[in-house]
Amino acid sequence: MLRIITLNLNGVRSAAAKGFFDWLPRRDADLVCVQELKAQAADMGGPMLAPDGYHGYFHYAEKKGYSGVGIYARKRPDKVTEGIGIADIDAEGRYLRADYGNLSVISVYIPSGSSSEERQAVKFGFMERFLPHLGSLMAEGREVILCGDWNIAHREIDLKNWRGNRKNSGFLPEERAWLTRVFDELGWVDVYRRLYPDATGDAYTWWSNRGQAWAKNVGWRIDYQISTPAIAETVKAAAIYKDQRFSDHAPLTVDYDWNL
Repeated sequence: MLRIITLNLNGVRSAAAKGFFDWLPRRDADLVCVQELKAQAADMGGPMLAPDGYHGYFHYAEKKGYSGVGIYARKRPDKVTEGIGIADIDAEGRYLRADYGNLSVISVYIPSGSSSEERQAVKFGFMERFLPHLGSLMAEGREVILCGDWNIAHREIDLKNWRGNRKNSGFLPEERAWLTRVFDELGWVDVYRRLYPDATGDAYTWWSNRGQAWAKNVGWRIDYQISTPAIAETVKAAAIYKDQRFSDHAPLTVDYDWNL
């Protein structure tokens, strides 16, 4: 079995203080993809750098206290690749790929556009250039699992207040249509939805810090494991962990019938 966890940490130091690295070794995961480190190499020490039993790999943002992704791996990858080869995207530390034989596991963090029109333009620019990259990945003929915060709720069942969010970043028609292209044109599979096609409230992975969103479960499903079709066929279980809070996101765990 292959167990993969993905979580937007909203700051690795903050998540550490909330017990994430005490929880992690008990989950028996082979790979843990994390996003939004909000840290540089100099800030990383102890379990943040390498939890018990894991090797840590990171793609840091150039800007301090911002973005950044990582992968914690029990088994050392054959190869690790930082970035997609586009300078402005890679400067924000949004993509890290670990290869094992014919399998690649990728931690990806798509920009949020909610803070300003300028950041929404950056998000659209990322999406426009990331789509061909996703096509190239599919064409490699490898099995690939992309884990991370995509900052898009795909369908109405993927967020509580969909009617009120149709003009907001994360649920814009253009963003949703883009994700439909990822699935329908390029052939990628939304792994959680393969198992739970109709789940609503149980599917949310992020809650705003405003208006008691967590207490009332007014959430969004914006964290995904998205894979090539063959490995999607091996999915056995998927779960969103909500018993403890390490971040404003919840960890998504998926089990695959696959051996590294």
